[in-house]
Amino acid sequence: MYRVAIPSARRANGAGGSVQKTCKTLLIVAPADFVSECLVFAIEREFPSIAVEQVATLAEACVSFECPVSLILLDAGQLPDVAGHSERISHLHPAAQIMLIQEDGRHEVSIRDVVTARNVRGVLPMNLKLDVWLSVVRLVLRGGEYFPLSLFEPIIERRTTVATAFNEVVVPKAVVQADGDTDDFDELTDRELQILGMVARGLQNKLIAAALGLSEHTVKIHLHNIITKLGAHNRTEAAAIFHGRRGETIGERDIGAGAIQAQLPLGV
Repeated sequence: MYRVAIPSARRANGAGGSVQKTCKTLLIVAPADFVSECLVFAIEREFPSIAVEQVATLAEACVSFECPVSLILLDAGQLPDVAGHSERISHLHPAAQIMLIQEDGRHEVSIRDVVTARNVRGVLPMNLKLDVWLSVVRLVLRGGEYFPLSLFEPIIERRTTVATAFNEVVVPKAVVQADGDTDDFDELTDRELQILGMVARGLQNKLIAAALGLSEHTVKIHLHNIITKLGAHNRTEAAAIFHGRRGETIGERDIGAGAIQAQLPLGV
């Protein structure tokens, strides 16, 4: 263990000097340079009842902590080790859920590996905006799950390739053009395009609303209008259409990945 969370003066005495007892542990299992001290401080500030502990490996996580472990943030590179330690972790930390933390370019994981791993409730990219990142942690602490769209992109790309090949061989060109007419992408407003880009990145309505300063109800209305205009059946199809139109321009609007990144700043 390379860092043990020791209750700070802020945590021990509370904001007004009253004693505040920590009741849960958030355990980070990752190399020492993976999570910064600033991020640890942000977690403890956002969740006053949680103490952050850090260890390097799952083997080091198989010990008891002063407060029950409610969430384990595991470096995605250690996913293969989950099976070998799952029984021990379940015994020592029965209430703990596991969420992978993934840094771009460091370790790639597939959706198949994630969903078949025991107690893994999702994947948390480390390049999300800080408030969004903390919102995902809160979601998982409350029993939710989070999987970024990037995990599903290989599946979407394969299906798109198969569908395109099928259309080229079987469907007359005139029919393909007619179907394309139902994709009224150019009718999307700037706000709808912005929200669709965030949906395509895997963000849920609550997180989109928080990032844009809108109500969740307003986001739902925008998403309904987007799906209707695109002739899609659901948000997943709408996201697939967005990815299919990446790199194109509509009027003065660039719908490439860079435009969406500008709308949602990266980095924690």
